[in-house]
Amino acid sequence: MKPLLHCLLLTTTLLGSMPPTVLAQDEAGSSEALKMAAIEALMVAPPERALPVVQRLLASDNSDELKARALFILGQIDTSEAQETLLEFARNAQGELQTEAIRTIGISGEAALTSQLGAIYAAGDSRIRKAVMDAYLIADDKAAVFEIADSAASNEEFDLAVRQLGIMGATDELAQLADRPGTSESLIQAYAIAGDTQSLVTLARDNNDPQRQMAALRGLGIAGGDDSTAAFLEIYRATDNYEIKEAVMNGLMISGDSSAVLELFKAAANDQEKADLLRTLAIMDSDAAIEAIDAALGGNGS
Repeated sequence: MKPLLHCLLLTTTLLGSMPPTVLAQDEAGSSEALKMAAIEALMVAPPERALPVVQRLLASDNSDELKARALFILGQIDTSEAQETLLEFARNAQGELQTEAIRTIGISGEAALTSQLGAIYAAGDSRIRKAVMDAYLIADDKAAVFEIADSAASNEEFDLAVRQLGIMGATDELAQLADRPGTSESLIQAYAIAGDTQSLVTLARDNNDPQRQMAALRGLGIAGGDDSTAAFLEIYRATDNYEIKEAVMNGLMISGDSSAVLELFKAAANDQEKADLLRTLAIMDSDAAIEAIDAALGGNGS
């Protein structure tokens, strides 16, 4: 160990045995900053030397900020004793220290630790459940989030898990949830977040459920891309349903695809349709709007 690191480690180790007068003076000065520096120096200390120091600090009456940093160090120590200490805090600590321990487990990505989060999620309140979901996100544990969605006891719990899967880009897991009744809206939003245009196009083409179809069109607007544009143009031209046409215009507005709106404007069959598309272009505030306005007024853009 380098001499400076040895000194920092020794400083942290001896803090608990310093005389009260020295401690009082230190607390009035830079004690917190010095302790934080000592904790951070443990990052490069041998695990067998760092672990006892971290455990003593976690058992002390130091500030939660110092203990939270110590938990992070603990998560970098690859021993069963360190993992058990971290799990103990994740299960039984209070307030921010508990959520920090859960977050640290996510950062570690250790399967032996993340596999224990399911029980903590099941036993926790909304704050703890959110912390566990965040840890799964950090660890990119799609399977664990899928399990929560698949066994969700309420639509609210399902929606939160599905949204997380969308953020994680878990298209395969989302596809497995497609048949769950009464959840199409949250799934469509998750498809959009994940950029799963294939699933969205399939739903947007299905006119058996107009409400779901319009939700899928909104999702395509969020996802964007060439596949979305092609689907918008196809669906707009194939329907006489004004609400679906309006949903296509809104989807194109969300995606910012003014070129596609202008293409529809040029091919519109009547003045009412042209007026609606022109208003959409005006809202989008694009150069294409000027071309459409010029065309509507009989200029060279027609």
